[in-house]
Amino acid sequence: MLDTSIKKALVLGSGGIRIGQAGEFDYSGSQVLKALQEENIETILINPNIATIQTDPELSTRVYLLPINIKYVEEVIKKEKPDGILLSFGGQTALNVGVELSELGILEKYNVKVLGTPIGTIQATEDRDLFIKKMINANAKVCRSKAVNSFPEALNVAKTFGFPLMIRVAYTLGGRGSGIVKNIKEFEKIARKGLAQSRINQILIEESVWGWKEIEYEVVRDSANNCFINCNMENFDPVGIHTGESIVVSPSQTLTNEEYHMLRSASIRIIRSLGIIGECNIQYALHPYSKEFRVIEVNARLSRSSALASKATGYPLAYIAAKLAVGYNLPELKNKITGVTSACFEPALDY
Repeated sequence: MLDTSIKKALVLGSGGIRIGQAGEFDYSGSQVLKALQEENIETILINPNIATIQTDPELSTRVYLLPINIKYVEEVIKKEKPDGILLSFGGQTALNVGVELSELGILEKYNVKVLGTPIGTIQATEDRDLFIKKMINANAKVCRSKAVNSFPEALNVAKTFGFPLMIRVAYTLGGRGSGIVKNIKEFEKIARKGLAQSRINQILIEESVWGWKEIEYEVVRDSANNCFINCNMENFDPVGIHTGESIVVSPSQTLTNEEYHMLRSASIRIIRSLGIIGECNIQYALHPYSKEFRVIEVNARLSRSSALASKATGYPLAYIAAKLAVGYNLPELKNKITGVTSACFEPALDY
């Protein structure tokens, strides 16, 4: 049921839009505002980009065209006194700022509740050590890896694991700073850069799954532990080409029925283990000639893939995620597109 204690909610957008980055979050931002408006919840939006649908004054009670950072967000919280804050609809920018607000005690100071996916879950998906522990708990395989906070540590791990290696950066946007390294010279360059770009000076060094199939699942969960798979997608290019620079097809085209259901079951275990409320995107590497798979990452938020999945399936992911964030469970909601089925029904994709 609707959490009636939430009278006013603060929504963080994705910040300034640049070519090829963050434009997709206008979809999720506008959907969350519409969903909350239906519940007569006052919405306060912070987003500096005026060339978006979500910053239309008709969609929000108030719009602040301010940079999304600690300083300005705290000022708005202090002035508006919201009951809750939504972090999952503005991409990585909103997640990072939300975690900082929590760690600095600002949310507690002003008694602001995080709506939807809790801070601890966001931290577990972004901090690679915590993430690996959660994946082990979900019986989902991950690449052999080690999180480090300094270059000497990184060098020791590289010598132990051997090349090629994948370097991932904690708390970063769009894979920035990450990359595959084939030798010590490439390793030194990317490792040092990655440590500098991470908000917590942390990189993850892991075995490479370059050339494996890259598969994604869009998964939804409510606070009562109901889950379903909205759809799965297959990247045209293998692991090693960034998703944002590839073509993705939904539903997957080359998976067997056994492979599809193997990854589907893993996705449900993962979202339950993490405790996500709303929607998430799970990325897998699947060996092309065996059933070996690895979990690459989990985005505990609406992503660019979510906008595609919503269009492909006719299921309003951001709208439903917003309703779940304010207390509803999936069986209580209808799919607004079909008008008759419960929001708990998985969309059926035909060809």
